[in-house]
Amino acid sequence: MPTDRPLTLMTVHAHPDDETIGTGGTMARAVRDGHRVVLVTCTRGELGEIVVPELDTPDNHRRLGEIRAGELEAAMADLGVTEWENLGYRDSDMMGRAGNRDPRSFWQADLDEAIGRLVWLVRVHRPDVMTIYNSFGGYGHPDHIRSHLVGVGAWERAGDPTCYSEQLAPEFGGSGPSVADGGLEPWAPLKLYEQAIPRSVRERMSEQLRARGMTSPWALPEDATPEQRAEFEERMDLMLVSDESITTTIDIRDFVDAKWSAINRHATQMSPEMPFIAIGLDAWRETWATEAYILRDSRDVDVRLPETDLFAGLS
Repeated sequence: MPTDRPLTLMTVHAHPDDETIGTGGTMARAVRDGHRVVLVTCTRGELGEIVVPELDTPDNHRRLGEIRAGELEAAMADLGVTEWENLGYRDSDMMGRAGNRDPRSFWQADLDEAIGRLVWLVRVHRPDVMTIYNSFGGYGHPDHIRSHLVGVGAWERAGDPTCYSEQLAPEFGGSGPSVADGGLEPWAPLKLYEQAIPRSVRERMSEQLRARGMTSPWALPEDATPEQRAEFEERMDLMLVSDESITTTIDIRDFVDAKWSAINRHATQMSPEMPFIAIGLDAWRETWATEAYILRDSRDVDVRLPETDLFAGLS
């Protein structure tokens, strides 16, 4: 294993703001611990909602991709992350909408091509650890589901010299410049994680909301029909992760304030009235002092579960 470079974490996300919600504390802690962190965002989020009324203008919607890029840069400054990439796809909106049928969208992209773009970034940045979403994308958004598929594909192919060989130097069967001239080598990361929010964390956040007289987004309306109830419960089963399935828990108590500051940099996406924000920083410190992951695959690593470090077994 190389010892002449810092261990590197690559987190793969769908839109600006997703990185802070799911992995912000982990990224900040990795930077503090001397590791390298590379963020990959697959779209610019240009079809997202603007949840703050005074910002919800036609001009801001027209420029939303640019605005969210600026929000991302400010958030990364709070987390101490200095390297981030964009995969270059258009936001896919939601299923059934016009944006989801746009041929420029991530959802409509050729999957092999999209995987190839991420493979190239993996070979360039050479991460030791990657984080992705689960197969439901956390909550079913098309871009999140696509991010999962592309992340898994890159994990499987980046180290294989027969895959995307045109990216590689001739000594690895490619058509690029030699390694001495900057050509790429195959690169196989060592650990692959899916980010997760355990059921217990969502329950504690719901308790915080109820204590403040707010409605939890994970609560079923009392007047729901049997059909709505069945659909809701099916969706919750896909979204919620049992505590028993968590393999890796990262202590982010020292970084909750930075994560809170970073998430509020995404001003178009985070209204003070949103339950996620309305519970406040003190509630975050109480209920969200950890970030959780499920180790989905590893290569040549002495894995000992449960873990408290994504880099466990590597250093």
